[in-house]
Amino acid sequence: MASDQQDATLVTGAAGFIGFHLSQALLDMGTPVVGVDNLNDYYDVALKKARLDQLERRSGFTFYRDDIENQPGLKKIFLNHPIRKICHLAAQAGVRYSLENPFSYQKSNLEGFLNLLEMARHGGVDNFVFASSSSVYGANTKIPFSVDDRVDTPVSLYGATKRANELMAYSYSHLFQIPCTGLRFFTVYGPWGRPDMALFLFTDAILHDRPIDIYNHGRMKRDFTYIDDIIEGTMAALKRPSTFELFNLGNSDPVELLDFIAAIEEGLGKKAKRNMMPIQPGDVPATAADIEKSKELLGFNPKTHIKEGIKNFLSWYRDYYGF
Repeated sequence: MASDQQDATLVTGAAGFIGFHLSQALLDMGTPVVGVDNLNDYYDVALKKARLDQLERRSGFTFYRDDIENQPGLKKIFLNHPIRKICHLAAQAGVRYSLENPFSYQKSNLEGFLNLLEMARHGGVDNFVFASSSSVYGANTKIPFSVDDRVDTPVSLYGATKRANELMAYSYSHLFQIPCTGLRFFTVYGPWGRPDMALFLFTDAILHDRPIDIYNHGRMKRDFTYIDDIIEGTMAALKRPSTFELFNLGNSDPVELLDFIAAIEEGLGKKAKRNMMPIQPGDVPATAADIEKSKELLGFNPKTHIKEGIKNFLSWYRDYYGF
């Protein structure tokens, strides 16, 4: 259990992909972590529990299974622990799912986010770092995407809620002098990744002889960013309180979707059965991060090449699922 004497970092979404890796990194540094996650069934709960099992074996980790929409529950956590930093990663994720279940985004991404801002306001928090997304760039066509670009044209409700988070954080920073930093993540992948993301979906389908759906007939580019690089940038933001800042955390080297699939096929030694599809509502043809500001202020320097990252993921997948 985390000591009640030593300052702790609250990680929301601790059983999620990024939250799990961040919690590990903080614990490696000797920082007590208070993790919150509701373990919802948006994707395989067993995977979330397996991540959580890894964390709960470690000294300095305390876990609460709760919803971030539950303000009384959050207040109890702040009464029980001296939390000085928040890294808010919990959210209802997914662009396509926001077309099916929009109210889950309202609850988690708007109400839940406001609750965390209120905790930061009243809890004596020194730094509030939160996950935004490349989805805020929406219909922008200027590549690469810069944090100085206007982001007024979200093409998914998910992207709209993430932009709303940035605006809400700005207002709280301005009104209550809370240091706030938003991190716009670009297509994060790697071991322990999310089953609804392309790398996981494609790997699982190829190994089980199912066809893969390739949207926009493969004419897509994504700025795939390896989890270790994302964690390095997030840790840097936690160490650097800012009045209010936004940063892109991307690899800054977009990959064609068909090249991405070819790298998976090469790593598996097996060809995919391909089902070419039109672009889906809410999807954008390309993402690419301008990371000059992140390099300058955070020392962010993504190092992992896509083939190396895919190889690491496939090794984890085979080990975890016994393939």
